[in-house]
Amino acid sequence: TYLGIPLIAVALTLPWILFPTPSARWLNNRLITLQGWFINRFTQQLLLPLNLGGHKWAVMLTSLMLFLITLNMLGLLPYTFTPTTQLSLNMGLAVPLWLATVIIGMRNQPTAALGHLLPEGTPVPLIPVLIIIETISLFIRPLALGVRLTANLTAGHLLIQLIATAAFVLLPMMPTVAILTAIVLFLLTLLEIAVAMIQAYVFVLLLSLYLQENV
Repeated sequence: TYLGIPLIAVALTLPWILFPTPSARWLNNRLITLQGWFINRFTQQLLLPLNLGGHKWAVMLTSLMLFLITLNMLGLLPYTFTPTTQLSLNMGLAVPLWLATVIIGMRNQPTAALGHLLPEGTPVPLIPVLIIIETISLFIRPLALGVRLTANLTAGHLLIQLIATAAFVLLPMMPTVAILTAIVLFLLTLLEIAVAMIQAYVFVLLLSLYLQENV
């Protein structure tokens, strides 16, 4: 919050400005070509397991992936705020999208959607217990999606902050240890860049798998 104004809206909308927009020319520059290639490859990869009914979600899932990956990556810069470390934002993305996949399943193929609650060949005494367990696991899905993203990013940011503080404190007292700590910090930063990208991909991939079950 700055001067009483919550800056979450700015943190959410600003990343979109960073993407170069395609020009009206016949040939694009290298950056736009690379961006287009990446989006095409990702969309192809994402839609491989889905049938034609799920292809309607292509634009939304790809946009969500780009949105999350940008927020996660920009959050690693100094003096920035990462909106995806807030559980409220992640649950706000996870719950409606998960609910949409469930509603689509219930509307298009109710028998198959309800059939997921009871695996084939279950012994009769286990049927009530299994239905309860499967129902609980269904409702835990959005929670798992939101908490996974929040926990991974928050833990990474905390680790970076702690190790950076340790490096600064140790520098006057034990320079050699401080240098070693700084090397660990550098390696951890590389790991966090990978985590930022992977977590965005995992979020969208799991959503596409939930969709695949229901279309």
